Amino acid sequence: MTPTVSVVMAAKNYARFLPEAVESVLAQTFADWELLVVDDGSTDATPAAVRPFLSHPRVRYVRSDVLGQSRAKNLGVRLSRGAFVAFLDADDAWEPTKLEKQLALFDGRPGLGVAFCRRALMDERGDPIAAGPAPAPPRGRVLDRMFVQNFVCFSSVVVRREAFSRAGAFDPQWDLAIDFDLWLRVARHYEFDYINEELVRYRTGHGNLSKKLLDRVDTALSIKHRAATRYGAADHVPPDRVAEAYASTCRTLGYVLRNSEPVAAATWYARALRWPTGRVASLKGLVACALRLASGRREPGSAENASANR
Repeated sequence: MTPTVSVVMAAKNYARFLPEAVESVLAQTFADWELLVVDDGSTDATPAAVRPFLSHPRVRYVRSDVLGQSRAKNLGVRLSRGAFVAFLDADDAWEPTKLEKQLALFDGRPGLGVAFCRRALMDERGDPIAAGPAPAPPRGRVLDRMFVQNFVCFSSVVVRREAFSRAGAFDPQWDLAIDFDLWLRVARHYEFDYINEELVRYRTGHGNLSKKLLDRVDTALSIKHRAATRYGAADHVPPDRVAEAYASTCRTLGYVLRNSEPVAAATWYARALRWPTGRVASLKGLVACALRLASGRREPGSAENASANR
């Protein structure tokens, strides 16, 4: 029997977190699901961590060679059968009512392609991390807002299956920000909506985000450029939003680096000045870098609160 929703979990070397993620799927109040765990060549105890769940008739396990996250997720989508596809990273977890509340959003709305929700942060041990209030994300036609910043937590999404046929799959060209590239393509054709509740527990502080941030920003800029020039996003996004997108991405990296690497941060703030939007913020960032250099102090940078696309 074909399930309503297929949950795709691409896992690599997250054996210590995976049981919690799988248990959160098993605990869903919406019961018409299947779970596909795609093991992307893990070298840890991932196979052993999955084994106790394989007696469940709706849990499937696929072991692959090292495909990379784009191809691993695409494999999961191809093997899935549901009319909707949900994604859950193996280091995150869901609240029990997540699928039930999100799938209700799709009723009678054929133009809705993606439903997401808010997230609650937790540390590597699973303890809650306090975070300030986040602004309300947009809903409806969101291409212009998405072009500026990816506001969708990947482990929070439920996607209408036909959206992949229309917008394409995850692009193996990218190693990072693969969801950002997909959402830009999906947003050209479909609406987005969300449940205004923290129905995902998002684990942070264990993935070396700071070390990857430069690559993530460079990738985000490349994705935006391709969306604007090849996918026609520039025809649907006002020029001031396009400028804001490029400038804010540069300022994000400047903000993260300015305490630990003020010279590098100043370079990114200066790069943001190429676009007219937000020049005051960019200039303030340059001043902050100069003051940091003058003080001679260096502090560890923090990428956790940066607007990096994940």
